[in-house]
Amino acid sequence: MKYPKSKLFEQLANIEHQRWADWQKYMFSLCKQKKDGSLVIPVGLVSRWGTQIALDYKDLSEKEKDSDREQVMRYWNLIKK
Repeated sequence: MKYPKSKLFEQLANIEHQRWADWQKYMFSLCKQKKDGSLVIPVGLVSRWGTQIALDYKDLSEKEKDSDREQVMRYWNLIKK
């Protein structure tokens, strides 16, 4: 795939990586690590996240929407310019 060669594109890609890394750190912190190094996601989180995955944004609670809105704030200033 050919990607745009622009400063804005790279800034957004950098923010996306930061967002992904933060999510992974959060997930890892909630999992139980086994002796072999693998991680087990607690069943309650699997259930909750599975439910959220199945919902459209419009059907999320306001608290859940705020979580997504918080992520948009990472790059909002770049977009609104």
